[in-house]
Amino acid sequence: MWSLKKEKGVPIYVSIIELILYYIKNGDLLPGERLPSERKLANYFQVNRSTVVHALDELVSLGWIIRKQGSGTIVNEGKWGISTTPRTDWRRYLEQNAFAKVDPFTEQIERLIKQSDEHVLDLYTGELPMDLIPSFSFPPLTWKHFLEEEQQDDLGYLPLRQSISRETKKEYGFSLPPESLLITSGAQQALFLILQVLLQSGDSVAIEDPSFLYALPIFQAAGIRLYGVKMDQDGINLESLEKMIRQHRVKMVMVNPSFQNPTGKTMSMKRRKALVELCQNYQIPILEDDVFAKLNFVSTDQIPPLKKLDPENVLYIGSLSKILGSTTKIGWLSAPTSVNQQLAEARKMMDFSLSIFPQLLANLALTDKDFSNKIAHLKQTVEQRGKAVFDVLDETNEWDVSMPKGGFYIWAKWTHGNLRPKDWAVFLQEGLLIAPSFFFSENQDSIRINFTRVDGKNLLIFKEKLLEVTKKIAFDSKSL
Repeated sequence: MWSLKKEKGVPIYVSIIELILYYIKNGDLLPGERLPSERKLANYFQVNRSTVVHALDELVSLGWIIRKQGSGTIVNEGKWGISTTPRTDWRRYLEQNAFAKVDPFTEQIERLIKQSDEHVLDLYTGELPMDLIPSFSFPPLTWKHFLEEEQQDDLGYLPLRQSISRETKKEYGFSLPPESLLITSGAQQALFLILQVLLQSGDSVAIEDPSFLYALPIFQAAGIRLYGVKMDQDGINLESLEKMIRQHRVKMVMVNPSFQNPTGKTMSMKRRKALVELCQNYQIPILEDDVFAKLNFVSTDQIPPLKKLDPENVLYIGSLSKILGSTTKIGWLSAPTSVNQQLAEARKMMDFSLSIFPQLLANLALTDKDFSNKIAHLKQTVEQRGKAVFDVLDETNEWDVSMPKGGFYIWAKWTHGNLRPKDWAVFLQEGLLIAPSFFFSENQDSIRINFTRVDGKNLLIFKEKLLEVTKKIAFDSKSL
């Protein structure tokens, strides 16, 4: 039992604290149970007694254990005064650079966006431009109306959950029961809750490579290890994934199978079925991010979500923010009822309350008689913009590019290999703001473009800027 795993860079006393906390939380050490003496623990761990004393002192200060005269050290029998985690070792965090600085390239992009310079074309931001966000007319609402709304519970506003359930049925031909839906303030809150409740620090998660998840700091903050799995035209490579599962004991697979961010790829039906089967065999849950579901350009070739193929094993994240604007902050998670109840309870304990205002407004939009027509018009416009951007990229013969079947993004791969820092700087100099591939992977050879932000007015500007950037970096590549 008293076997200590010493991790490089982690102080030994911290490892001892974490081990004892693990035993207490798992029931290996029961309330009132006596711990071995300090000398015995030092022998077990092969460390100095002073190191053990340091660790036990911390646990006493946190309230997890109690020192009693004549009785030794025992596990606290109550909950009063107990802290859930050890005090932060700030020196350790700073030494490991846990508070990583913002990437210089990101800083420069954000500075250029804030300047609102007419010279700058922002195809970096991952949102719809204001001119594309559908407009809805809402009935007059009074403050009293919000106060009297009583259909909000821990899972979220019931009429909104019912509307989402109906929309899913209409879109995909299968139902997400309202009781299986947890309304969140955006897709990222759903992801955060999953990391906090269903995973533990040190767990391994497999994601697509490249993936927007690579860029999110919440994984590192939660102590989750990410492992990227390369993709082909059909989606995530299953041979590589299975190898990853065996090698790293993967606890969850997270994918964005439809109009993937950043590549825009859509996983084939055959690959989806095989992925579901693989994860069933290893009893590993799948987290499916489907935030672009409403932006499918090919309505006659609708590939069902993974959730439809395996309702019990797939956690499903959806969102309205991609079609109603990021300030809407409405997302949802579909999971087994028992899981959602745990997630809802955790959110309540974290005091991440969900306002009724955006939920009520989102429900009014979903139930608007013109909702379907407005979304159809949005899809048509977005597809037209995507085709225009694709044509410009394709005509250069310097970028390897495919037209996506939906979503926001086109992924363009530089045909001459990796781009160097001086090449990325050219994009900034020309005022063409894109998301570089190193945001989403270790690769340095591609760019992500949000084509929804290229309208008829700035299409020519985009073409001129892209051609200038391409000419400059191509010249540098050939002069090497």
